[in-house]
Amino acid sequence: MSTILIVDDEYLIADILGFALEDEGYLVEKASNGRKALEALQDKRVELVITDYMMPVLNGEELLKAIREEMKLPDLPVILMSGAQASLGRISPQMFAAVFDKPFDMDEMIAKVRELLTT
Repeated sequence: MSTILIVDDEYLIADILGFALEDEGYLVEKASNGRKALEALQDKRVELVITDYMMPVLNGEELLKAIREEMKLPDLPVILMSGAQASLGRISPQMFAAVFDKPFDMDEMIAKVRELLTT
């Protein structure tokens, strides 16, 4: 069973996404900011990260760089979800495995998660 880390300071979004992914059979961990996400990655084996862009402490792009450089996890897929800043994630398409605008379609998100975790 795959573990997914959801990183978002909006608890409602993290909870709704988490419940949907748990219904699909995934284990879900949550973090409210980038620093807490890095701590979670030290403690748990995670197969996928879904992160917001605008967050306190570390934004989504800074979190991605820390995952790659500090955590030495170059192959861990990271999905970006964001309201106004999703376009920033599309500037360098090689950075994120996928980019979703908030509000996103839950079925599309789950399909992308399935695709990334079965390849």
